[in-house]
Amino acid sequence: MSGQENPSSLHTGLLQRRTVLKGGSLALLLSGQQIAFGATIVAVRVWPAKDYTRVTIESDARLQSRQLVVGNPPRLAVDIEGINLNPALRELVGKIRPDDPFINGLRVGQFAPEVVRIVFDLKQSVLPQVFSLAPVAAYKNRLVLDLYPEQPVDPMEALIAERMRDAPAAAPAPAFAQPKPSAADPLGDLMAQQSTRPGPAAGTPTAPVAPTLPPTVAIAPPRPAAPPSVSPAPPPVAATSTRTDRIIIVALDPGHGGEDPGAIGPNGTREKDIVLQVAHRLRERINSASVNGNPMRAFLTRDDDFFVPLHVRVQKARRVQADLFVSIHADAFTNPDASGASVFALSQRGASSSAARWLANKENDADKVGGINIRAEDLHVQRALFDMSTTAQINDSLKLGSAMLGEIRNVGKLHKGQVEQAGFAVLKAPDIPSVLVETAFISNPGEEAKLRSTTYQENLADALMRGIQRYFAQNPPLARSRQL
Repeated sequence: MSGQENPSSLHTGLLQRRTVLKGGSLALLLSGQQIAFGATIVAVRVWPAKDYTRVTIESDARLQSRQLVVGNPPRLAVDIEGINLNPALRELVGKIRPDDPFINGLRVGQFAPEVVRIVFDLKQSVLPQVFSLAPVAAYKNRLVLDLYPEQPVDPMEALIAERMRDAPAAAPAPAFAQPKPSAADPLGDLMAQQSTRPGPAAGTPTAPVAPTLPPTVAIAPPRPAAPPSVSPAPPPVAATSTRTDRIIIVALDPGHGGEDPGAIGPNGTREKDIVLQVAHRLRERINSASVNGNPMRAFLTRDDDFFVPLHVRVQKARRVQADLFVSIHADAFTNPDASGASVFALSQRGASSSAARWLANKENDADKVGGINIRAEDLHVQRALFDMSTTAQINDSLKLGSAMLGEIRNVGKLHKGQVEQAGFAVLKAPDIPSVLVETAFISNPGEEAKLRSTTYQENLADALMRGIQRYFAQNPPLARSRQL
């Protein structure tokens, strides 16, 4: 049958094509299921803090979830689709700490085929934010649950209340000398106390703030008196053109935290731990000092191991109407021989060196590693803050940086002898002199050991405190009323 197909061959070919098509459809179906329902949980982490608690679920593929807050007391139910319960996810139960401000406990189970339900028993009403993060740095896909309080604490009121608790009891004031402030006005209460009581005698011990430290780093016992570079608050004085009648607030910003460890030294020292320790030591000194008879107070953008987005750090400092902003970091470089401390201020005209530009880009990437909900960030506000950063703010920042460099050189090596400038996102508060201090190169084995040293941390905190006092001696803070 020349030129014609054999009927049996034709039938066999049709059957083969049908088999291939069926197999292809099945392969396509399996591929779709694998994409939708093939994720495996590889790690879970919990970061409790007063500001908010973050729960991170890391997986090898993107997760889909739904959540619902129900009940009284409140509970948060989160359904994660496309996964089966595995040992890594079960570990989440044991990671809840008793002192977590928001989570009392949780249960996790296989709610339905390919659906795992996590039920959080809450200590207070929360406003959950749930979002996904693409792989970055050492992390795979992450599903992030941020539990924010429904009624957040006002940082200004908390700061003033803390100051009032630490202050000695005020002597009763004559009825004609001072009108009684409203009970709802903590700032007025504080001002009344400041105007009617003598300050503590020189050398009076202050209650030390106990920093949260990893077990590998030693901390010196509390010193019985303020260091020589810190002057106890003398009796209050009347406000003049060079004196104020208010609290002087210094915002301290320990870099990184939580999901973002920052730079890691060759022996495993994490930047986020070191800078928090230095910030705690500096806070002790600030809280026992004064400017022209007016008490100083330190405000930390984070006082524990949790992540704070860059723009939120700026917002926190502005919310408490800080007089200065000091961001504390520990540098790292590909060359382990790099060494020395540096101080940076903001630049609107480009970086002062290629190294400053490289460092600013690296620090500005912290949000990608730490994990920020892009929908919660108002990019228009960020542009406005940058545009509002005035020449006067940058000039004041350069003065503050120069005062700090002058003191840091007395306790260690400087990487650069002058204040450098670059576009650091965390320095863009338009109305607060702001600097970023790189305490040393954590990537240098010698400087890593120094950063872990109690002696160096104490000396560095003393130097930063002297720099702050030197700046205020030459640039007295303006008198102004705090707005609650």
